Amino acid sequence: MQIIREYLTTIQDLIQKIIQENEEALKKGSQILADTISQDKLIHVFGTGGHSVMGAEEIFYRAGGLVPVNAILDDGLLLANGAIRSTLIERTPGYAKTILDYYDLIMGDTLIIVNAYGVNSVTIDTALECKRRGITSIAITSVELQRNLPLNHPSRHPSKYNLCDLADIVIDTKVPMGDAVISIPGVSQKVGACSTFANAIALNSLILLTIEELIRRGIKPPIWQSANSPGGDEHNIEFIKKYKHRIKKL
Repeated sequence: MQIIREYLTTIQDLIQKIIQENEEALKKGSQILADTISQDKLIHVFGTGGHSVMGAEEIFYRAGGLVPVNAILDDGLLLANGAIRSTLIERTPGYAKTILDYYDLIMGDTLIIVNAYGVNSVTIDTALECKRRGITSIAITSVELQRNLPLNHPSRHPSKYNLCDLADIVIDTKVPMGDAVISIPGVSQKVGACSTFANAIALNSLILLTIEELIRRGIKPPIWQSANSPGGDEHNIEFIKKYKHRIKKL
């Protein structure tokens, strides 16, 4: 059990660091998200490949979470449709534009981009499209990974850009190179990934601060109740009626 305790401590330290060192970015991001909801717009969130897709799912249709969250879930990027296929597609230049077109992202929208490494083609093209279209972008990503990854690495966008240099707001998840954080004697590769925890704490912190900011402004936050709790279906029905035709995956 010692290895599990070590893993727990490492993850706890990482989470603490994320919160302490991103206070200003989280506050700014929550202001933007509160503005978005107050204008009756959707908060778009896009996990741009691999396990980062879970970031978009984490705050979508989530009990205790905000209702107007539109998760961009593209079949080509889902691991369920082929893990190697997902890697190949996330490295395909030009793919992101089609996705953003399909989800009707336009000037004035807000998009949260979730990707630990922040260098693949879908990620960078998404950030560049945000700039072209006048979309405010909030990155959930690890600055360390981007800064330390060689410019000639095959996963990089042809431009060699980093997401942290393109997004309007960057929430740094502090994920180390390779994602895994635990060393075991006799095993050359570190084990125990951390990026899913890092993404989840960053995203949920952003949502919590947004809800708090809405209350401060006198706006009642639209919040999902678990459908598996008493009264959940009744609580959610009006939200479903309002957003079913606005949120593609609802």
